[in-house]
Amino acid sequence: MDLDYWLPRPSVPTPAALRDQFDDVLERALAHGPDRPAEYRLDAPIWQFLCHVADRGDHVLHGSGNPGITEFTPRSPRDLTEFGAQHAVYAAADGLWPIFYAILDREHVRLSMCNGCVHTDSGARYHFSISAPALARRPWRTGTVYLLPSGTFALEPPNGEVRSVQAASPAPVRPAAKFTVTPHDFPFLDDVHGHDDEALTARALADPDGFPWHLPPS
Repeated sequence: MDLDYWLPRPSVPTPAALRDQFDDVLERALAHGPDRPAEYRLDAPIWQFLCHVADRGDHVLHGSGNPGITEFTPRSPRDLTEFGAQHAVYAAADGLWPIFYAILDREHVRLSMCNGCVHTDSGARYHFSISAPALARRPWRTGTVYLLPSGTFALEPPNGEVRSVQAASPAPVRPAAKFTVTPHDFPFLDDVHGHDDEALTARALADPDGFPWHLPPS
């Protein structure tokens, strides 16, 4: 997998004092429960906090435009990979990737997606692309990132040094907490690419392992 043109996670120092603050926010959020969004008032961007939560390993994250989900049930998505096509609840062992799903308005704007997140020894990398006509409409919204207990989730097997962060649970999962996020909270908002749906589909069918199936950005 050629990662040269994937987006690296922004490099931001997280001193021990800030990690302690993140842990305090998480502890309060879990005590608060999932009925209402937990408060986040730190100066550090919320994506840093969510990455910290994911890196701890006790929770995986799911982004949605629906703020009222009380239980996630398994579903069978259309996916070209065996792991991604199983009947399961899907989430991510990464704190930044789910924000994209939370703020992308797929209910009111018709679009296809070509996105991913992997972790390597050199850090996390991302790729975001949606249908070009949809991108022109700026299909962003306020959304919700849910924290799901990781106990029933399994990670997609790694591909050499490239580790997928996609996680799947065969059993229903109730969220432990949730946070509200806005487009402003997504650091790659101006780095989302627009693709041609027909060309993307043709390339994906011709080479299922050729993700992301479109030319690198110029």
